[in-house]
Amino acid sequence: MFFMLTLMFGSLVSISSNSWIGMWLGLEINLLAFIPIIINNNNSFSSESSLKYFLTQALASIILLFTLILLSSNSLINKNMDSVIFILLNSTLLTKMGMAPFHFWFPEVIEGLNWLNCLILLTWQKITPMILVMYNVCLQYFFFIIILISMLISGIMGINQTSFRKILAYSSINHMAWMISAMFVSNTIWWFYFIVYSILTVNIIFMFYTLKIFYYNQLNTSLNKNFLLKILFSFNFLSLGGLPPFLGFLPKWLTIQNLINSNFFLLTLFMVIMTLTTLFFYMQIIFNLIILNNNEMNYLKLSSLNNIIIIFFNSISIMGLILFSLVYNFS
Repeated sequence: MFFMLTLMFGSLVSISSNSWIGMWLGLEINLLAFIPIIINNNNSFSSESSLKYFLTQALASIILLFTLILLSSNSLINKNMDSVIFILLNSTLLTKMGMAPFHFWFPEVIEGLNWLNCLILLTWQKITPMILVMYNVCLQYFFFIIILISMLISGIMGINQTSFRKILAYSSINHMAWMISAMFVSNTIWWFYFIVYSILTVNIIFMFYTLKIFYYNQLNTSLNKNFLLKILFSFNFLSLGGLPPFLGFLPKWLTIQNLINSNFFLLTLFMVIMTLTTLFFYMQIIFNLIILNNNEMNYLKLSSLNNIIIIFFNSISIMGLILFSLVYNFS
């Protein structure tokens, strides 16, 4: 609990700071608080993940501090140097959040974590770098290249994955590309996108945590006798992929509409096409889950409370777009 509060405190320090040094200090507090949370004595891979996470974040922090020193030295900066410094600054922030092509650490770290730590890494740890990127979204073509690379890598690398933690990692890279593209048109839309993404991620990870599922070959064994959980599990992945009429389609719909209104036609077209590749490996999982039947005995016993919680969160995910549409029509 102490390290969780310190982690949140570090994020709030970075967000509310009015200087770059205060922002860097908050990121360091957040990093040093997250390392003890990752380490789990029951999991031998957690130490490896914590070391990889620390080395990557420390390297990004060193480069960030170097660019801040250059940024504060006004005598060394001319107009040509200014853009290079902002590229370095944004690159370090993108490295901290795990965006492609700086994503080399993200799938490897998340593979050694339990589901609670995965949830923190996929949601809360994205807030501070994304807000800091929002403060200085000025290099339009640089971010367009980052968005295109992220969409391409997340779509291709997620196809042949059998670990759900890596699938969620590449899905996170895809959604972060959508969020950064939403920053160009409206800060409200990317905040709404992040909230919806967090709700869907909490919902999916709670199901994985309850059913003790980590890999693809565990699905049929865990969900063999419960057809309702199969359907709810499938609906969650469809919502995460952005398929209407589920809740995950709404922020993508708003983002596409505002990007087209801002004349970003080619970017929008490429993003929609590459999102179909992520939807492809979601559909691959769902088809194999529903069509194939496993004859093994299922010894998983869920309590009534867990059933109620799963059904409640899934009702939000499934009926979300319909409820939002009704509220919008009445307003």
